[in-house]
Amino acid sequence: MAHSGPVVHVIDDDASIRQALTRLLGAAGFDVRQYESAGEFLLTGPGETPGCLLLDIRMPGPSGIDLQRALLQRGDSLPVVFLTGFGDIPSSVLAIKRGAVDFLTKPVEREALLGAVNAALEVDAARRECNRGRIDLEHDFATLTARERQVFRLVSEGRLNKQIASSLNTCERTVKAHRAHVMEKLHARSVAELVHIAVKLETSPTPKSAMVA
Repeated sequence: MAHSGPVVHVIDDDASIRQALTRLLGAAGFDVRQYESAGEFLLTGPGETPGCLLLDIRMPGPSGIDLQRALLQRGDSLPVVFLTGFGDIPSSVLAIKRGAVDFLTKPVEREALLGAVNAALEVDAARRECNRGRIDLEHDFATLTARERQVFRLVSEGRLNKQIASSLNTCERTVKAHRAHVMEKLHARSVAELVHIAVKLETSPTPKSAMVA
């Protein structure tokens, strides 16, 4: 079923707990889907749907910690809130180190649960906004010509127009023209912004080999 908004994915082998959590979250206005195991979630999971996981630790088959690790390995960034009746310090430390938003123990107070879920959804929304910005930036970068990419790299390294012209065996006037095009295509208003853009491109999951051409 398609969802227009974020979904809270409740993964717990105890049917009564799943139902109770679904009622509580549904009454608070959340869209909820239930899974009785980590395996079921992996088989019928959310795809690209925004949301978060409300995840038990001890379940038949793969544990909640196992599922968190599997999601990280396949690049799934849905935030995780652990809710377990068998919490321990080593498990909570491991979960948080792997990026869990919160680690709650059963029984959990309503406000604590809703607060953790809201925090997880905010993390997911922020990540998606960041990814959209990175995709837009990579699209803009792709419109640069080979020479404009060279000028962009040298400008972002702090080179002056005269130095760039000498490095590229051209004149300053040509460098200025290329630089203006780069600023326009990348929507940059200053050299400082170009430097920030260069850093973002270098840290992008998609390698920018042209940056060092």
